[in-house]
Amino acid sequence: MPAITTDPLTLPRLPLLPQSETDWRRVAKVVTAQRHLEGEGFQVRRPFPGTDLALADPFLLLDHMGAVEYAPGEAKGTPWHPHRGFETVTYIIDGAFQHRDTTGGGGLIADGGTQWMTAASGIQHIEQPPPELVAKGGLFHGIQLWVNLPRAQKWVEPRYQDIEARDVKLLAADDGSSLVRIIAGSVAGHDGPGVTYTPINYLHATIAPGARLTLPWPRDFNAMAYVLSGRGTAGVEETGLDEGQLAVFAGSHHQGDGDGLVLRAADTQPQASQNGWEVLVLGGLPIREPVARYGPFVMNTRQEIIEAFEDFQAGRMGTIPAEKVPHLSSQDEPLTS
Repeated sequence: MPAITTDPLTLPRLPLLPQSETDWRRVAKVVTAQRHLEGEGFQVRRPFPGTDLALADPFLLLDHMGAVEYAPGEAKGTPWHPHRGFETVTYIIDGAFQHRDTTGGGGLIADGGTQWMTAASGIQHIEQPPPELVAKGGLFHGIQLWVNLPRAQKWVEPRYQDIEARDVKLLAADDGSSLVRIIAGSVAGHDGPGVTYTPINYLHATIAPGARLTLPWPRDFNAMAYVLSGRGTAGVEETGLDEGQLAVFAGSHHQGDGDGLVLRAADTQPQASQNGWEVLVLGGLPIREPVARYGPFVMNTRQEIIEAFEDFQAGRMGTIPAEKVPHLSSQDEPLTS
């Protein structure tokens, strides 16, 4: 995995969390990702949204793409499409993806890079594999996360952040055995490069076989861990987690200085995870506002969804020169949760 470019022993270390003094969060629920087809026909694994979107608030969707070894001609992307009301965060672990949007943002996201697109008041974008990946095939592995925006930020101007692998904050576990990448948020006073409207933490950990990773965690954030590859356990009760499974940690209701998350990698890992157990750890401050969502739009009311379709069809979400804009029908019934 190219995103691992350094020896954890040379990095700043996370603090040692005392076992008896830490308010450890327990695992409330384990969700197994379901498979879906997206874009031009590529497969994703999706642990949420599911039956209880509130558990993931402020996150709306997590799509796990790959890991897959494409044959020549197999790699696919998405056509031009609009978004409003939230942010899309695409993290490419292996391989590459090209992004363009109607504000001029974009570029190649590759091998540990992240593109952070704030759709907010409205934007159109396209995501495609680069021509060389289509022509020759190759390894591809990535994640797309949708982060909701509070009502007050849904109408800000769109923006784009290009976060390269070298920009990500790297930390080691307290014993130096494991690597943690902070893409956004803050852990133990160490900040990631992603600039967010909604307070969140977004981390990628490689936990050495048999090793234990503990993380201090904001008391008012929810917390989840999603397995990219390999196997291990989550929580002090050691709930088993395999590739494609999401652990949802219970919230904390006690008084005190902080919270802790604990993850432990299995002693033996599958061949594809010999470097360690690969886990995304994410959480944020719940927004707790009504959510109306339909297709590419996430707002607070059904009427705002209808207005989003009307604005898109009227050309108020950017212009794509010399390319056909996809048709969306405002007659479709929006869904509200």
